[in-house]
Amino acid sequence: MAPTEDGPVAVPWAASARPPSDGVDLEQFKRVMGAFATGVSVVTAIDEGDPIGFTCQSLVSLSLDPPFVALAPSKASTSWPRIARAGSFCVNVLGEEQEKLGRRFAVSGGDKFAGLSWRTAPSGAPLLDAVLAWADCRLELVHDAGDHEIVIGRVLSLGEPRSDTGPLLYYGSEYRRLG
Repeated sequence: MAPTEDGPVAVPWAASARPPSDGVDLEQFKRVMGAFATGVSVVTAIDEGDPIGFTCQSLVSLSLDPPFVALAPSKASTSWPRIARAGSFCVNVLGEEQEKLGRRFAVSGGDKFAGLSWRTAPSGAPLLDAVLAWADCRLELVHDAGDHEIVIGRVLSLGEPRSDTGPLLYYGSEYRRLG
């Protein structure tokens, strides 16, 4: 059942692994959704003593009371299951000069932290140096969503945005800057 203001409503495909595509052209879907500009972040954690992370553009402020963020990692991610196991994570919001950092964490495998400067957020997750802003979170809920998962994190602490730079954006399958 899917909730609405009037209560739950039945979603016919909710029990199946994936909803039907209903004939939607997936390449067109990518182009249309690519017209929605998003910010770029790197989600990090510590798993079995090792720092891990991935680039995330599917991030949203979800709730003020309690303070929740939502993100949507791919089920194909090798980093996400380790972050989920850690139980807490830090959302590192990237500034416009940090495209290389976004690209570094967007690849699968390898030591993404090699030679990288970071410190520990209150949860113990890596807080990357010089990010635009950050939110340290505890994992609250993971929900199946097709080829991704919807993750809700409770924000436990925050880092104010820097005033000397703008955000790094992702639009039309490319990194962009304001202006």
